[in-house]
Amino acid sequence: MPVTPPGPAPAGPEQEAALVDAVLRWYSSHARDLPWRHPGPPEQVAWPVLVSEVMLQQTPVARVEPVWRAWLERWPTPAALAADSAGEAVRAWGRLGYPRRALRLHAAAVAVVERHGGRVPSEQAELRALPGVGAYTAAAVGAFAFGQRVAVVDTNVRRVLARAVQGSAEPAPALTAAETALAVRVLPHAPPEEPRLPARWSVAVMELGALVCTARAPRCGACPVADLCAWQRAGAPPDDGPARRGQAWHGTDRQVRGRLLALLREAPGPLDAAALSAAWDDDAQRERCLASLAADGLVVPSGGGWSLPL
Repeated sequence: MPVTPPGPAPAGPEQEAALVDAVLRWYSSHARDLPWRHPGPPEQVAWPVLVSEVMLQQTPVARVEPVWRAWLERWPTPAALAADSAGEAVRAWGRLGYPRRALRLHAAAVAVVERHGGRVPSEQAELRALPGVGAYTAAAVGAFAFGQRVAVVDTNVRRVLARAVQGSAEPAPALTAAETALAVRVLPHAPPEEPRLPARWSVAVMELGALVCTARAPRCGACPVADLCAWQRAGAPPDDGPARRGQAWHGTDRQVRGRLLALLREAPGPLDAAALSAAWDDDAQRERCLASLAADGLVVPSGGGWSLPL
């Protein structure tokens, strides 16, 4: 009977420690200067960090940064956003995509004002109780705003650890308990002289995944941990999991919803059915998408037509 060759050997504790050190040294000279990473007192940076983390969900940095800057200039505190309408949040969201995030961020601002006196809370349970804040976002705010030792596990982190530590070309299709346990295991402890070391590691490994250890064309020749990478040591075997399909856009309900919202964002008041017909010429699809936007709370009936929520 044929013998199945062994899979790639995962990295051991010594290699994991060396990997952490190498990534941190690389980050010291390769980190992007992103505004939500600027240091400051936790009570001042927590809101900007929370806004950035919500905006960065499924959206690249280049698209997020100008909207983030405009958002923080207009609403520098949760109280400022909570005092405005949810519709204005959707309008300011622009074309970032997945506009329900704007509603959730507005609802989170209201909750911060009502439950926490206008200050973003630091406790993980309280963060996760905010609308639209899940385990990842709560961990990111805890780490990057408050310097907590919590594992921040996004797609980039999962990919780096899958390759460098486990020897796999790609992580599992969905986050597993084993991946979370691995992220916690490699998370460094903070020495007295550097209390924010765990948070620095979390942002450093995310940066490596975003800039070097990318999904489609990893720059292994520029990787600071190529000599430690279990995937490289195994000969960089291809992913043996199911094929990963990209998301379609043209002709989808997502495209139609986006066009309808674009018209409503630019309108000075409600738009009737005739005005909205300019968004899409398939009446049935347009009406279906309008109904789904209403179900999501992104549009509301107004004056015989439709508008952004008040």
